[in-house]
Amino acid sequence: MRAVYRNPKELATCLKDLVDTYLEDLISYENFSKKVMAIVNANEGSVYKEGHMPVKLIRTLGEERAQVIDKVVAENN
Repeated sequence: MRAVYRNPKELATCLKDLVDTYLEDLISYENFSKKVMAIVNANEGSVYKEGHMPVKLIRTLGEERAQVIDKVVAENN
């Protein structure tokens, strides 16, 4: 898993796969949280712009996955 993504589509796909892995109970919450935060911190401007996730990213992820990521970020900030 890379930390920095220059292409928004690759970033969204990576986050989507990571959330799906967590939702299928294939990864622990602690490990999932660490990975999500590493990606969010490395791609600050792409994941959250002015405190909100871009609509394009939400469309690719889906509402449920975006809410899971929002929850992890809120708990770690």
